[in-house]
Amino acid sequence: MNLQTTTFLAMLCLLPLLFRDARGWTGEIRGRVVCDVCGDSSFGPEDHTLEGAEVAVLCITKSGEVVNYQAFTNSRGLYKVAETMPESERWDSCLARPISSFSEHCTHLGHGSAGFKFSYNHPSGYFHTVKPFVYKPVEVPTYCM
Repeated sequence: MNLQTTTFLAMLCLLPLLFRDARGWTGEIRGRVVCDVCGDSSFGPEDHTLEGAEVAVLCITKSGEVVNYQAFTNSRGLYKVAETMPESERWDSCLARPISSFSEHCTHLGHGSAGFKFSYNHPSGYFHTVKPFVYKPVEVPTYCM
């Protein structure tokens, strides 16, 4: 065996030691944004999800790094953020908060929907569901009264 081959084989043997703490970890945060049309804090047939609503998710990793995500709801009012990173850098705690509804009728943030802080202690491949963010219309329709 020549010196180059021996060096190459030695490097191959050392690779697992170099990357032993770099296992991948995947986390996901999901939620929904809804319009409480009657503003009664109960969900009825008149209420609907909001497409295009903007949500911000701020997470602090185990190493203290702050990461900020932006998400928009789909046609079913659902948003999600996901990240794959080394296990040592995984999320520790997060804050999800609504930014805007982008609805011309349902624009006022409902009571208790300013944001939700939570610990993220799920193993890789699992998700955390955030309570729905609720918007209300500027004027409640007469059929609600």
